[in-house]
Amino acid sequence: MTPRRILVTGGAGFVGSALALRARATWPEATVTAFDNLRRRGSELNLARLRDAGVAFVHGDIRQPADLAPLGRDLDLLLECSAEPSVLAGYDGDPSYVIGTNLTGTIHCLELARTAGAAVLFLSTSRVYPIAALNEIPTVEGETRLEIAEGPHGPGLSRAGIGEDFPLAGTRSIYGATKLASELLIAEYHEAFGLRTLVNRCGVIAGPWQMGKVDQGVFSLWMARHLRGGALAYNGWDGLGKQVRDVLHVDDLADLVVAQIERFEALDGQLFNAGGGRACSLSLQETTALCEAITGRRIAITANPGMRVADIKLYLTDNTRVTAATGWTPRRTPTDVLRDLHEWMVGHAAALQAAGI
Repeated sequence: MTPRRILVTGGAGFVGSALALRARATWPEATVTAFDNLRRRGSELNLARLRDAGVAFVHGDIRQPADLAPLGRDLDLLLECSAEPSVLAGYDGDPSYVIGTNLTGTIHCLELARTAGAAVLFLSTSRVYPIAALNEIPTVEGETRLEIAEGPHGPGLSRAGIGEDFPLAGTRSIYGATKLASELLIAEYHEAFGLRTLVNRCGVIAGPWQMGKVDQGVFSLWMARHLRGGALAYNGWDGLGKQVRDVLHVDDLADLVVAQIERFEALDGQLFNAGGGRACSLSLQETTALCEAITGRRIAITANPGMRVADIKLYLTDNTRVTAATGWTPRRTPTDVLRDLHEWMVGHAAALQAAGI
């Protein structure tokens, strides 16, 4: 597929802006439009980058079909990156925004694509997998991290990590539930209307221009606190900081998305896990050590053995299926991710401070 008119929802966000910029660079003859409500603090900092690259920007909300409707003319590819990305969203007693954005908004995007005849590439999340099932994965404790124990393992689980067939029975957070529900609707639109679709269940994504928060963007938060100070804690699992997540550099994700778009006809209707994998993963202990080495600074980190809602002890992506289908595999290392974050934060310190980030 060689797209001519591309719409990126959530296009001023961390991932959406990166994909909009990569699309513009890869297909310079295409029209690329970023659509965003600018609700997340810091997203406004991406507007100049988009403008300078020739990406059009439209301020709107996917919860409002009337905002989207004018963008359906001649549309042939929709990159659906919009989301309330916090795993804690809705736990304050009001789930309306996360459901309205991550589920109702997806429906509006699917309807736009259906009426326009456009293909849809949807960014989902590893958080569709149930929390209890992930926390029941047998692990062994190493010096700085937890590891998946030797088998035998059940479906969708190996020493390489979590595959697409990992069981989905159980609860996963309101955020995760909205993304899984969106996946199910995408499959139905594919079957009922012939909508061309691809879905990526992404692990943690990180890199420059990510505005990390306590509830989303842990690696950028860790680097920011080492640079500027502030509280950090090892929560749960005896407060040792040995829980593990893989991390995917946003540029590696962009590499994958380009490869998938170019092979869209062959990959149509498929769903893939996509993440850093075992080779690009870190425990919180290891993240601290890397941040200290890169910044030359050390901060006190509190040990808090108590569990927080939606915490998981380990997630590694098994990329076997996506690599077999596309030839893609992540190229950037954890050190690359954290060094790039550090360079960006230092180089844009004034703008970040002015934005209160």
